[in-house]
Amino acid sequence: MENSLSQSKSNFSTLPVFLTAISTILGAVMFLRFGYAVGSVGFMGTLLIILVGHMVTIPTAMALAEIATNQKVEGGGEYFIISRSFGINIGASIGLALFLSQAISVAFYIIAFAEAFEAVKPWIASNFGYEIYDNRIFSIPALIMLIFLMISKGADMGVKALYFVVTILVISLIFFFLGSTDYSETVNKSIALSNRPTDISIFYVFAIIFPAFTGMTAGVGLSGDLRDPKKSIPLGTLSATIIGMIIYVFIAYKLAVSASSEDLIGDQLIMSKIAIWGPIIPMGLAAATLSSAIGSFMVAPRTLQAIGADDVFPSSNVNKWISKGLALSNEPRNATIITSIIALFFVVMGDVNAVAEIISMFFMVTYGSLCLISFLQHFAADPSYRPSFKSKWYLSLLGAVLCIYLMFKINTTYAIAAISLMLMLYFYITYNTAHNKGISRIFQSVIYQFSRKVQVFLQKTEKEKADQSWRPAVLCLSPESFERYSAFEMMKWLSYRYGFGTFVHFDKGYYSSETKAASMEKLDRLIKLASTSHSNVYLEAIISPSNTGAIIQCIQLPGVSGQPNNMMLFEYKKGKTDWLKDVIDNYGVLKTANFDVAILASSDRGFRYKNEIHVWIGKEDYDNGNLMILLSYIILGHPDWKNGEIKIFAAFKEKDIKSEELKLKELTTSGRLPISANNIRVLPLETGVNKRDLINKHSTEADLTIIGFHEGRVKDANDLSVFEGYDQVGNILFVHTNSSKFIQ
Repeated sequence: MENSLSQSKSNFSTLPVFLTAISTILGAVMFLRFGYAVGSVGFMGTLLIILVGHMVTIPTAMALAEIATNQKVEGGGEYFIISRSFGINIGASIGLALFLSQAISVAFYIIAFAEAFEAVKPWIASNFGYEIYDNRIFSIPALIMLIFLMISKGADMGVKALYFVVTILVISLIFFFLGSTDYSETVNKSIALSNRPTDISIFYVFAIIFPAFTGMTAGVGLSGDLRDPKKSIPLGTLSATIIGMIIYVFIAYKLAVSASSEDLIGDQLIMSKIAIWGPIIPMGLAAATLSSAIGSFMVAPRTLQAIGADDVFPSSNVNKWISKGLALSNEPRNATIITSIIALFFVVMGDVNAVAEIISMFFMVTYGSLCLISFLQHFAADPSYRPSFKSKWYLSLLGAVLCIYLMFKINTTYAIAAISLMLMLYFYITYNTAHNKGISRIFQSVIYQFSRKVQVFLQKTEKEKADQSWRPAVLCLSPESFERYSAFEMMKWLSYRYGFGTFVHFDKGYYSSETKAASMEKLDRLIKLASTSHSNVYLEAIISPSNTGAIIQCIQLPGVSGQPNNMMLFEYKKGKTDWLKDVIDNYGVLKTANFDVAILASSDRGFRYKNEIHVWIGKEDYDNGNLMILLSYIILGHPDWKNGEIKIFAAFKEKDIKSEELKLKELTTSGRLPISANNIRVLPLETGVNKRDLINKHSTEADLTIIGFHEGRVKDANDLSVFEGYDQVGNILFVHTNSSKFIQ
């Protein structure tokens, strides 16, 4: 863009980051409400609030410092960091909420600034006879003057003003600590420092004073104007956070030993009664609130400018206007105008107490996001993530969890409102702009690391006996992946919930750049197919000059579950047995691999309505039977078969029919299989009638028929009789088990 954020900048050092953060931390809440906190929950309760509050802010500051030292930080501060880590649409939804909270914070601080004039109201009334009841007479002119200075002078003026107001702030705190009261001279300090039980909830008090700790990231908004962001952001942010925490502990101590609970709760300017010179406290309040307002006024427009520079808004003209900066310094004048309008609106309202909690919600969400990014980056172990400053993953996780917990403890309604607003912003930005990629590669890295650790764990874990806890880990090798999809469908069903599947496309030929490119193109087609069918099948492609080589290469592939593969699936079309002959010719290799083997004979009828699975069991199928039933149960668990049912057919001699039927019914009942007793049929194997004839007669309408076979019958590739003669039946899954399976 013509006026990008990479233009010339103000080249600030670390000090403006520190001053912006510390002046926002030591702000209005410190002067107006900290006494109320100490009076309500005592020194120990306030100390607990300070510690819990900084259990959020310190991890956030460390996470921010870590992320900032891993990348080039440009304009936009927290927004830039979040958007470049989570993706622009998520970053922009958080960034817009952050901008609103920063803009409204300007109004909040200006209204608090007007509270400093409470001390001069009596003097005005006595000398001029004019009673002032509405503080907007102070706040509106103050904001208009601040707007004029920010638009005309920009951040340079703001930084210069910070030096002045921080000086006043430091002097007021020194005078406060040097002060003394009659109470402090006579009170027993051990009693004063003990808890002061009241009926006020500690979470209610926490909600009131937590905004006092939330200014540590204010200086990050100056990132686009810093000479060396990677140095200034960590140093300025962390030092302000830690120094602010120490000062708050001493302030709580000083208040606890200097005034009674009643005075602390009843007088919001109690610090002026304690200070060695009282008027310095309203002056410090004015300085603190004005500096906080200036800090927010410098940060908010830069956040909005960065959002516009990323073309987040649907209109290109709006983006261009918002992101436009002054020619020499890239000062965000247009974004400052928008910030001014929002701030003026809330100042005119005169009361933002209700909005202040929502502001805290937005800040908490921002902090939680920063901590979450840091935690995920630690877990993802991305080689490109090499920050020069490193936090600890457990601190980042603690900060993220506490942010969410405290949001709902402070105000559940506002927490839901803040999260809902950001969700609406996210969907709006996603559907109205080109930034629809969602969460960026960080989550892919997390999934990768999680998968890796799980697989290593499973491999190291002592394996249970396969026959006691069996689940399919199936490999399917197919040279005709795009001629028929029945093999892929079968893999999809087997790996939907209970199993794991790897579908391997086989290209016959020698490995070269041309054959590799062609194979990868087919793999991409398979991945798109898997995406549209919502399958859980892992896809691969191999190139081999021979069928034997392909089978050997395939059976050596690692299992995607972290456990070895245990079954091989092949598919051929009825009447076209070339591939089936190759499989049978290499059956000894499959036996060496100790794999169960399934061979799918596909017909032109396909799987049709997916209503019935017929399982055929004979006297020779004692080993195969349980595996066949388990496979039918696993297939039936897929939504494609939601209206399906399993029917078991058994063919035995007349004298064995009753006993075999009882065995099958007992097996399905004890095994808790969804097979009705009415769906178990034991048929007499009459003289002159073989099982193949019964299958052709009873399974003509079956959508899938499962039949067992034995390795002794498939040693000769020229004898395929075991797979032939089922002309009246549709798709058939021939199954051979390597070892007995138990149905428990």
